[in-house]
Amino acid sequence: MSIYTGRGDEGETDLRDMSRVSKSSHRIEAYGTVDEANALLGTVRPTGHDDLDDLLETVQNHLHVVQADLANPDPDPDDPQVDAGHVDELEDRIDAFDEELEPLTSFILPGGGEAGAALHHARAVVRRAERRVVDLARSEQINEAVVTYLNRLSDLLFTAGRVANARDGEPEESPSY
Repeated sequence: MSIYTGRGDEGETDLRDMSRVSKSSHRIEAYGTVDEANALLGTVRPTGHDDLDDLLETVQNHLHVVQADLANPDPDPDDPQVDAGHVDELEDRIDAFDEELEPLTSFILPGGGEAGAALHHARAVVRRAERRVVDLARSEQINEAVVTYLNRLSDLLFTAGRVANARDGEPEESPSY
């Protein structure tokens, strides 16, 4: 099978239902930004922490579900879709990581060690993906659980960045105003 088809040479692409849309459509921009976040998470592993690596692998698989969900304007019940279980899984991990961390008393600067800084970067890209999905939802029907999932994922990546930095002995820095 060839990786190239030439079908996108005129600036259009296929959605899951085989309808053609511009590569600049809100839907393509939304799931393309999710793809960017997923690729960025791939650069974070290995973190040096098995539980974080396992979590990131799970999240990368979830993000493929998010992309499939967004690429399908008219899903069937058996099509891949984000659901409350995906969100619950993230919340459980956030809660477990929070027990490991000192409570926040101020904003922190994104950064730290290699893994922590990369997780903060991924968080920022996930926030952009969330904004793109919210924009899409203003003009087209989407699965609302996708917005919730991305919102919670950015919280998880923030917390995971803090955990990676704490485990690696990297101090958190607060902004100066």
